[in-house]
Amino acid sequence: MSIIQQVEQYLFQESDLNIETLQEAITDLYRYQIDFSDIFVQEVQMEFWQLEDGIVKDASYNLNKGLGVRTIEGEKTGFAYANQLQLTALTNAINAATSISRAGQNRQVSFNVAHAANLYTSAPTMEQVAQTEKIDLLRKLDKAARSMDEKVTQVIVSLSAAHEHMLVVATDGTLAADIRPMIRINVTVVAESNAKRERGSAGLGGRYGWSQLLTMDLETLVKNAVSQAVVNLEAIEAPAGMMPVVLGNGWPGVLLHEAVGHGLEGDFNRKGSSAYSNRIGQQVASELCTVIDDGTLSQQRGSLNVDDEGTSTQSTVLIEKGILKGYMQDKHNASLMGVAPTGNGRRESYAHLPMPRMTNTLMLSGQSDPQEIIQSVKKGIYAPNFAGGQVDITSGNFVFSASEAYLIENGKITAPIKGATLVGNGPEVLKKVSMVANDSQLDPGIGVCGKDGQSVPVCVGQPTLKIDQMTVGGTQG
Repeated sequence: MSIIQQVEQYLFQESDLNIETLQEAITDLYRYQIDFSDIFVQEVQMEFWQLEDGIVKDASYNLNKGLGVRTIEGEKTGFAYANQLQLTALTNAINAATSISRAGQNRQVSFNVAHAANLYTSAPTMEQVAQTEKIDLLRKLDKAARSMDEKVTQVIVSLSAAHEHMLVVATDGTLAADIRPMIRINVTVVAESNAKRERGSAGLGGRYGWSQLLTMDLETLVKNAVSQAVVNLEAIEAPAGMMPVVLGNGWPGVLLHEAVGHGLEGDFNRKGSSAYSNRIGQQVASELCTVIDDGTLSQQRGSLNVDDEGTSTQSTVLIEKGILKGYMQDKHNASLMGVAPTGNGRRESYAHLPMPRMTNTLMLSGQSDPQEIIQSVKKGIYAPNFAGGQVDITSGNFVFSASEAYLIENGKITAPIKGATLVGNGPEVLKKVSMVANDSQLDPGIGVCGKDGQSVPVCVGQPTLKIDQMTVGGTQG
């Protein structure tokens, strides 16, 4: 049975809708004086477990389903949604979404089934796993964390999973479906010593199920969380001023995601509100920097067989050897800009409009050895882990806080530091990248991207890299 048949059978088992009904509705919608319309249908099962100090403090199961109808005329968009999969709900949503346009002549739609990739399993994520198994795993990780260091006083372990069925039908002939798994586990510990308390956390996940989660290196996951907390107990105050900064590989790519990635999304550039607007073909980074967005990576958190508009995902080169090559596009912005969509149309749910969003965004490896990069710094900082940050898309200015950082002195990593913030401008910082290591990797599967009130799962990544001069905010002047 094909994915489309599986999704149709699953979504409409208690409904008077089916794919043929949706195709008829789309054809009827095309009578209106619109440029484009689509119907997005979705059901998501979500499960969450949290263990705190050996006790189950939170457990939830949620089922969310519905449909959204969108119509587009020029830059105008009509949108309506319903939280039930019934013909009456579809009809009401269509009536609301077509309020931006007038009825016109009949136009025919020729549907083409999207040939989606097969990047992840369509099997249930963990619905068939006994509750006792899930709780036993969380307790095992809790016990492991406490046994690693006597300074650990509190442990919080969480497990979340989602299993999504989606279907999209559009007036451009799109007929696409997908079944999407997602799982994530997270460990947070608090360590105490000499009246000081510090927190450390680590997580992993991706588009796979329970059985594969059990094959992951969960012991190292716990070690990383404990190590971060314990190291921060010994941390000294961070220096402040202009200095070289070495970013670690993997999760530090979140800075690239925020400071650069959002600025390369099509809607900001169409409106001219991005620091990268009208700069295709210009040098926007060091020639050592090549940045891509790739939604086709197997089992990664940000990967999709098709995006939420039914477009196949792809690997899109954004910056190549420092030259800006392109933007990430959904259908609407791509049409208005006269380019092809790139498979980056994403939405949080059926109740939200799609827009250009990142999938797995990373900088590719360079030629340097990571240790060689550390050795090249006389005095600076090394930041292998980040917490939150803020970015202004228009200017490219950002502020990020490091959750784990160290001094580099005479080419060696020395004392851990705390309170370090990195301040800069995305395009300017990328121009100051002077060394890029050969160790690019994605984060372990913990990324969540927010934009206009919508959250979607993503991956970020980069190699170890050196920024010659960057403003570090700390407590030592």
